[in-house]
Amino acid sequence: MNKEKWTIDNVPDLTGKVIIVTGGNSGLGYESVKAFAGKGAEVVLASRSVDNGNKAKTDIEKSHPVGNIVTMQLDLSDLNSIRKFSAKFHEKYKRLDVLLNNAGIMTTPYFLTKDGFEAQMGTNHLGHFALTGLLFDLLKKTPDSRIVNVSSSAHKQGKMDFDNLLFEEGKGYSPIKSYGRSKLSNLLFTYELQRKLEHSGMHSIAVAAHPGVAQTNLARYLDGKFWFKLLMPVFKLISQDQAQGALPQIRASVDTNVMGGQYYGPHRGMKGDPVVVESNAASHNKKDAKRLWEVSEKLTGVHFQF
Repeated sequence: MNKEKWTIDNVPDLTGKVIIVTGGNSGLGYESVKAFAGKGAEVVLASRSVDNGNKAKTDIEKSHPVGNIVTMQLDLSDLNSIRKFSAKFHEKYKRLDVLLNNAGIMTTPYFLTKDGFEAQMGTNHLGHFALTGLLFDLLKKTPDSRIVNVSSSAHKQGKMDFDNLLFEEGKGYSPIKSYGRSKLSNLLFTYELQRKLEHSGMHSIAVAAHPGVAQTNLARYLDGKFWFKLLMPVFKLISQDQAQGALPQIRASVDTNVMGGQYYGPHRGMKGDPVVVESNAASHNKKDAKRLWEVSEKLTGVHFQF
């Protein structure tokens, strides 16, 4: 990809905008909240832990007094929590300009969400699918609203298996296999959502982004691995800090030149400036996208009203 310089200084004035950032208390989400609030947006910092969310809010407001940050509790591994968040958000807000589906877990041991879903697919994809659907009425009526889903270059290792989508009882499970499938699902969801938005004539857009290799706490489940410790010097060489890693999703969220269905990432793959990049052929499989959508509706009980 050609290098195109786009930095935090390119973020436009966001006064009057309402933005949700899931997982906004740390890592890429934290940097995104900081960027949006610094440009005048009202940012809802959605965090599984209210205490962690409030601490992040306090830290950001010390250096970025512009804008307003509101902390709200959201556990994406719990459909009941997602419904409560949606209800509370609807009570307070009548618009939603950007829904940044940033939160996620990575390469975890096998365990289940509160609704019985394999955790990585349940949190990274199904949780955000449900959240987007429950907030969709506000996105529909907000001019030029955006849904931004954070994927990963690990989507290239993902394979869809609808006969065992959620690794029932751990069958066929590996942390990397599940993570790759969840990140591929993020892209299948994004592209299918964009097709549905276009078909319905809506002015909202769906966009995706990935951070390359960013130094966040997302890899905490790998920290104790012997091989990961050996590769740490290489990891630091090929990775970038979380502020730089957050730029693709920040750009996807607010750059006025962004178009629906685009995918943003570092121009050098693992690190670099945020540009439009390509995802693999599997992510553009319309049959898989349609089936994933149908299965996601059935599992979550959430149906989009276009």
